[in-house]
Amino acid sequence: MSEYTKIRYQTDGAIAHIILNRPEKRNALDDTIVLEIKQALKAANENGEIRVVVIEGAGTDFCSGADLSVLQKIARSSIIENLEDTGLLMELFVQIRNLTKPVVAAVRGRALAGGCGLATACDLILANESAQFGYPEVKIGFIPAMVMAILRRSVSEKRAFELVTSGEPISASEAERIGLINQVYPDSEFDQKVTEYLSSLTRKSASAVFLTKRLLYQMDGMSFETALKSGMDANTICRVTEDCQQGIAKFLKK
Repeated sequence: MSEYTKIRYQTDGAIAHIILNRPEKRNALDDTIVLEIKQALKAANENGEIRVVVIEGAGTDFCSGADLSVLQKIARSSIIENLEDTGLLMELFVQIRNLTKPVVAAVRGRALAGGCGLATACDLILANESAQFGYPEVKIGFIPAMVMAILRRSVSEKRAFELVTSGEPISASEAERIGLINQVYPDSEFDQKVTEYLSSLTRKSASAVFLTKRLLYQMDGMSFETALKSGMDANTICRVTEDCQQGIAKFLKK
């Protein structure tokens, strides 16, 4: 895919920006935009100069969830057709989890339903103070099914249950308090603070960040002893990376 129609993809030094570009529809998700996000993530992952990927929304909102056309498609599709359709979003969540670089959601305004799911699937979430997060699917008899696999790892089980069964949005400050997101910044300082946060990430060892991300997520479902063994293996690999060798040499010279 050489041209994007519903996102913008641009790089700025070591940072890749994936910008959902449907502000007139509050950056609603459909098959095309999901495919384009996947393609942009692949491009960023294959670019050796990129250290961090940020997903953001054009306009006043991050993402309002599924496009109306998607809901109409769901209503008239068979079980098999719906199963194939949901597979596309599952692939996106898995791709984010498996990317060798950290993926950051920079959330302005509303991140609701599938939009909140997309943000939750990212490794880190930064939000402005007026942002809102929510999973309102229950209000139309639907469920945020796939994102629950990630949500229950981000917040307590009871908080996750409350979020997905009440369907009510929460503020950025509340989302930070319960551990759903990482940082909240004043609206007037949001762009500057996000830039500073991303720039800090780019200065970290790429190999160490990759090994940390992979190990952290691989530990899901492991027994205590297996997790320790995986940590031992990752520790051994890290010791022979160029970044670690240089870091140790620099430290010993102090």
